[in-house]
Amino acid sequence: MTKPVLGRYWHTVTFVVAVVALVLQLALILSGDNILDSTAAAGRAEQVRRYFSYFTIQSNFLVAVSMFLILRDRTDNQLFRVVRLASLVGITVTGIVAFVALPPSPNYTTGSLVCDRLLHIVVPALTFIGWVAFGPRDRVRREDLLPALIWPVGWLVATLALGPVVDWYPYPFLNVSQIGVGRTLLNCVLIAALFLGLAGTALWADRRLDSARATMDA
Repeated sequence: MTKPVLGRYWHTVTFVVAVVALVLQLALILSGDNILDSTAAAGRAEQVRRYFSYFTIQSNFLVAVSMFLILRDRTDNQLFRVVRLASLVGITVTGIVAFVALPPSPNYTTGSLVCDRLLHIVVPALTFIGWVAFGPRDRVRREDLLPALIWPVGWLVATLALGPVVDWYPYPFLNVSQIGVGRTLLNCVLIAALFLGLAGTALWADRRLDSARATMDA
């Protein structure tokens, strides 16, 4: 099996896993089987709204979109490059934060636990490994860095603005009511720095990997 064919299979699996995990998680919420925030007695509509508010959900959705564009060979435009970079950085942050600071809730049902591991571990691993091993290469450019950061920065701003209104924050490290404004803002700065650092690393690594491939093919 050639590398391009293997890469296509890999990206297909990544797309399928991301979509299945997203749909299954939403189906569990709609069926009442899963409560994303077990500390709040939220109604079904609020639970659905919270579902779409999670950074994990949005980053997995962007991964699915970027995989779809790759499989459809729609990669020769800035829209793809920005979505691909944003999804790569976002899903990497998702995996890192989940591994370091967000263990699965002991209140999860079996279905919820499966979704949690797929969204937080499996999809991040598949995406990162697929990018390193199969590319596509030369899809990270300097002019794409700032556009790719619009989504995560916008998510942070929207989360902090909406939090006091609905009295809910998707993650404890952004919960102003519990940790205070100063600590929250510090966490936001650290998160933004992590995003920028990962995006810059992706730019550097993409060029190095492209050069390595060119050397091997020479």
